[in-house]
Amino acid sequence: MASYVLLEQARHIEALVLDVDGILSDGFVSFTNSGDEIKSFDIRDGLGMKLVQQAGLKVIVITGRKSHIVEKRMQDLGVDLLYQGREDKGTALTQACQQLALDPEDCLYMGDDWPDLSAFAIAGMKVTVPNGHVEVRRRADLVTQAMGGRGAVREVCDMLLMAKGAYQPLLEKYVAAPHTS
Repeated sequence: MASYVLLEQARHIEALVLDVDGILSDGFVSFTNSGDEIKSFDIRDGLGMKLVQQAGLKVIVITGRKSHIVEKRMQDLGVDLLYQGREDKGTALTQACQQLALDPEDCLYMGDDWPDLSAFAIAGMKVTVPNGHVEVRRRADLVTQAMGGRGAVREVCDMLLMAKGAYQPLLEKYVAAPHTS
């Protein structure tokens, strides 16, 4: 459960901005014998991303690598913007904010390694995972309990939903008894 201070800080957030490797995936890059890349994504993270969009937040993904798997998964989830092959994550975040008429201060950026630090420098809220690099953890407002690719994004999504007062109304849609005729 997020602290009152974190919930207050998250109340003004308008966009969830995510790195991929180490955040949406476990950070491991696996290849088949034929050279095809394999990534795993936590289904709970995907639902969390959809829920924050239902609550009115934008979802932006910025990754340093290029991957058809990432493109397909983000398309399936309906993210608002996807930037691939961008090591300059602070510049990419600035461009995304311009494109969506947002202020970087209104963005929560979630990353785990040095390339994410330029985005951390301008984002209003900074989040990482327990196995994020020490320099990233040192600068983060929050270090999740869950690991990257293992529900960390969902943890942050739930916090944002709570901060926005949307958690309970969205949950009610899932716990309501089905209507029978």
